[in-house]
Amino acid sequence: MARLLSYCVLCCVFVPLNVEAQQPDALSPLATSGPKPTPITPPTSEEVQQAILRGVDFLLEDQNDDGSWGTPQLTKELNIYAPVPGAHQAFRAAVTALCYSALVDSQCDTPRSAEAIGRGKEWLLANLPRVRRATGDALYNVWAHAYGIQALVQMRARHESDHALVAQIDTVIAQQIDLLERYELVDGGWGYYDYRVESKRPSGYSSSFTTATVLVALVQARGVGASVPEPMITRATAAIRRLRKPDFSYIYGESSLYRPLRPINLPASSLGRSQACNLALRLTGDKLVTDKVVKTWLDRLWARNGFLSIGRKRPIPHESFFMISGYFYYYGHYYAAMCIGQLPAADRAFHYGYLAHTLLPLQEKDGSWWDYPLYNYHQQYGTAMAISALSMCRNTESTAELTNAPGSPAP
Repeated sequence: MARLLSYCVLCCVFVPLNVEAQQPDALSPLATSGPKPTPITPPTSEEVQQAILRGVDFLLEDQNDDGSWGTPQLTKELNIYAPVPGAHQAFRAAVTALCYSALVDSQCDTPRSAEAIGRGKEWLLANLPRVRRATGDALYNVWAHAYGIQALVQMRARHESDHALVAQIDTVIAQQIDLLERYELVDGGWGYYDYRVESKRPSGYSSSFTTATVLVALVQARGVGASVPEPMITRATAAIRRLRKPDFSYIYGESSLYRPLRPINLPASSLGRSQACNLALRLTGDKLVTDKVVKTWLDRLWARNGFLSIGRKRPIPHESFFMISGYFYYYGHYYAAMCIGQLPAADRAFHYGYLAHTLLPLQEKDGSWWDYPLYNYHQQYGTAMAISALSMCRNTESTAELTNAPGSPAP
């Protein structure tokens, strides 16, 4: 009898966490309440612009001779599992796509920047079609497909008058979508490991943020007319909803779905995930992700930023409080910038100001930003994400011009 009672208690604890199963008509009060950030004086547009220019200079200096960014150098025993050559092909493609997008987002109209963008374009068109999973268990390629699509969407907008090039870009976008469908997990969504390597189709556990990253890219692809299978979208949104808790924090992945109170699944750990997951679900039509939910989680990000920041630059994944990894820092702020773009114009300036206030002091002396030592990819992706996020913050005094999300075509 004692065991039966314990089982019933556990069911009562876990079942309410599955928002998708309940489909409530109204939000839980937990979704729109939380800590509030302290008042700040935001940086000026000039200060933001100068930081962006320094970041752009870093990327221009760091670009490889072949037009890509990032290398498998700076190896050490602490680096994450990355079987060669496939893992590094995926890392370089994803990082190059982010750097290309950052240079476009920066709107730094100089001959040197234009040349770097052009070289990046050629590298992406030639190499994205070659990216596959490294081994049966390493699926880092999903990041390359997702960020590759975002860069290709921007590329398409920049060259819309060149019909032959647009056709080539559309072909690569369609191929990246096909690869994402091929590497979709059997339960829907995407992850970056599959330890059940005997399966032809990945059968591991999806993660909330990886799935959200892909969904955001697929929505952008659909926006330029690409054909995206609706069942794939449906399965992915269902996967994220399974991992959503009533306060709109998100469980790390399916592998810990039934351990929602592990440190990695608590709200502090979700600071870097909730922004991407809220954005992905909102873009795919989830009515529960209201403006209030978006603002609540932006407020949480500013008020509890220390939890993410403590994990920044730590070399071992998940070694910080709440099992936070350093690589969630700029990722979380990158998607926070996109979330701000979803808000009414009157609400944006405050959050853009806070975003700039948070990121500017973290810029390194060489103009880069980085949060996690990852071979020789970390300065590149961190700088790219920071530039794209800050590109929305240059006009904090005037909300009228703050309409373009990172990854959107420049006006």
